[in-house]
Amino acid sequence: MKKRLLVVLMGLLGLNLGAQVKKEIFESFKLQERRNVSYYFPEDYSEEKIYPLLVVLDAEYLFDLVVANAKFQSKLDRMPEAIIVGVEQAENDIRLEDCAFDEQSGLPSDKGKMFYEFLGTELVPYLATTYKVAPFKMLFGYDITANFGNYFLFKDKSFFNSYVSISPVLAPEMENRVPERLSALDQVIFYNVIVEKEPSDDRQRILQMNHSINSITKESLHYFFDEYDHTDHESIAAYGISKAFDNVFKIFRPISPKEYKTDILTSSEPAFKYLEDRYTMIENLFGFAKPVELNDIMAIYAACRKKEDYESLKPLAELCKKQYPDTMMGFYFEGEYYEFIGEPKKAFKTFEKAFQMQEIDFLTKDMALEKIDALKADFGY
Repeated sequence: MKKRLLVVLMGLLGLNLGAQVKKEIFESFKLQERRNVSYYFPEDYSEEKIYPLLVVLDAEYLFDLVVANAKFQSKLDRMPEAIIVGVEQAENDIRLEDCAFDEQSGLPSDKGKMFYEFLGTELVPYLATTYKVAPFKMLFGYDITANFGNYFLFKDKSFFNSYVSISPVLAPEMENRVPERLSALDQVIFYNVIVEKEPSDDRQRILQMNHSINSITKESLHYFFDEYDHTDHESIAAYGISKAFDNVFKIFRPISPKEYKTDILTSSEPAFKYLEDRYTMIENLFGFAKPVELNDIMAIYAACRKKEDYESLKPLAELCKKQYPDTMMGFYFEGEYYEFIGEPKKAFKTFEKAFQMQEIDFLTKDMALEKIDALKADFGY
């Protein structure tokens, strides 16, 4: 075991900025085999950060698609940077052995049990102890390997937080077992099913599973069923992976105009609570606190004004003082809070502080000065 870890470690330590993807042979004690794996690390990988772990089965087909999407999404700040590991399974159709199941029970075969242990007790733990891996783990599978991913739902706590099941070939009873497990699990789970619309042997069972999962009402379950016209069993992966990233990492993205109108303005809760809950969930899911984006602060500020939710301006102002301490934003929002609740003297002094600080976004010194002059005119300060 130590020799195997040393071989892998030496290979991975050779990574540099020009070699983000590294292929390696992983010697598995559980499988008693040497398996080909690929690793992707972000260009600016740092020991000071932690990264979600994406595990890709059928890596010969899916790994490059997953890496390309992860790089694209993270560059646009639509998801955190991630570490990705791909397990190759095409040679000699070893995927059929890895993911084989008993035709009567629907449970993994003896080789399938060993492959399960390989992923869950060797490969993923090795990466988690060697690199800065976040609690959030995501699994990608295609047809029979998509079905295999479901077995990780059968523990008291799911090993993965997110599943991307592409055109699954279901084991017996899986259309019933998956909804049962998703209903029973007491944790946040993202479950994506991606299918082509053309007929297949498993289509009716997949639709039955979809119907059952849709009937589950749990805030902790985030379920997505994406069906595509004009695709087939081979092309479906390319269509579906990018949508799966959109589904799972929606909360990580900046607040969109649509979200502002449909979720924030229509909510009866304070606008600041929406922001607070959003960033708390990001931290709980991914294991790190994401700095609050300026876009999101401005969206909540606009909602405070639109909904006349002036009480939310006070905690928003305190957040801005911490997040953007050299700018006028925190004191300007605080000044408006005092202005709206009828404390002009405090508002006057606070706008004076805002005037002395740096401008940011649409907030200018002239705006602070206008507030100060208006208060002078009205109250004689």
